[in-house]
Amino acid sequence: MSLKIVVCIKQVPVSNNLKIDPVTKNLVRSGEAGVMNPYDKNAIEAALRLKEEWGGEITLLSMGPPDFEMTLRQGLAMGCDDAVLLSSRQFGGADTLATGYVLAQAIKELGNVDLVLFGRQSVDADTSQVGPIVSEFLDWPQITFVSELHSHTNNTMTATRLLENMQQKIEFQLPAVVTVRSEMNEPRYPTPRNIQQSYKKTIRIWDENSLPVDADRIGLKGSPTVVRSVWAPEKEAKATTFLTGTADEAVRELLIQMRATNLL
Repeated sequence: MSLKIVVCIKQVPVSNNLKIDPVTKNLVRSGEAGVMNPYDKNAIEAALRLKEEWGGEITLLSMGPPDFEMTLRQGLAMGCDDAVLLSSRQFGGADTLATGYVLAQAIKELGNVDLVLFGRQSVDADTSQVGPIVSEFLDWPQITFVSELHSHTNNTMTATRLLENMQQKIEFQLPAVVTVRSEMNEPRYPTPRNIQQSYKKTIRIWDENSLPVDADRIGLKGSPTVVRSVWAPEKEAKATTFLTGTADEAVRELLIQMRATNLL
């Protein structure tokens, strides 16, 4: 049986010099250079290996401004079949709940999806919330922190979850939502041919009019999370102590000072 897989990916900023919208207190993503979230590459690789074993098709799904297309092209160059970008000003400022709602509605619109894959988390927000939220909106099983995906028979798969102090093996029915760890695989590099082919593939652009979404549940209006303020931590000016004397005297003095500050 072939699989219809959706891999949800995110573009994350490259620079540390990020701008915050003074009104919404959200990160300004438009116009900022970005790359694919590293964990999402593991999700794509997992999808590609399942496709190689069982057949099927892989659709990439992302939400963001138009320049996110470049990140989707990277996924297409790895070997995915097509892509959908959810892009609209109405989606802007979404927290994890509003983001998960829109992604879930898009997955329903795609139809007949067997498996949705996410990276374990994004490196810019580190919440690990969107995958589980999508599973709740879809009312599908969720399996998080997966390091292995096993056999697919009679719409059943098994997974190994790598947790802090243990491993857990789970058998689950499809359709399902799975978030994967970086330990699962080593993402492949796009071949020159696949890079060339990726620019021949169409990326569909969907907005709020393309999906059956409730206007009160998207973007800022649909986001119960409120950022009250954003600030940079103050840096303390620390004095530098120079050690004098011979090398042996300097080492003895260093050890004394380290013991005095409980560093030894």
